[in-house]
Amino acid sequence: MANSPEMRASDADRDRVAAVLREHTAQGRITMDEFHERLERLYESRTYGELAKLTSDLPDVDLRNLPAKKSEEPAKRAGMHSGMRAAWGVWAVASSINWVVWFIVSLTSDGEVHPWPLWVMGPWGVILLMSTVFGGNGGKRP
Repeated sequence: MANSPEMRASDADRDRVAAVLREHTAQGRITMDEFHERLERLYESRTYGELAKLTSDLPDVDLRNLPAKKSEEPAKRAGMHSGMRAAWGVWAVASSINWVVWFIVSLTSDGEVHPWPLWVMGPWGVILLMSTVFGGNGGKRP
C-alpha cells in the first residue's frame, strides 16, 4: 500500500528525512541555517506530505549507498597516526633550534664546542623511533 500525503508519519520516518537533510548539508546543497530551519519544521511535521515538502527541492539520496570518504592520508595508510607525526615534528623543530644555537655558540667562542645537541635529540629520537616501530596499537588510534 502506497503512503498517501495525508497519512501520519512516524519518528523513524522523521529520522530518515533528517539523515537525508544532513547528507545534503554535507554535500553543500543547503546551508547550516537552512538545515536548522528545515530540521525544526521536520520535527513539527505530522504527515508524509509535510515531510515531502522539506526535501522537494533536493535530489533523491540513497543513504545506503553513500560514497566512501577519501580523507585517508598517505601517512595514515602507512600506519602512523597524527599524534606520532606531531611528536616527530616537535622533535625535528627542537633539534633544529638546538643545532642553530650550537652553531652560533661555536662561531662566537674561542675554542671547540662539544656538539651537545646530540644529547638532546639522541635519546628523544630513540624513544620516538621505538614508539613508532613498536607502538602498542599498531599505528591506529583507539
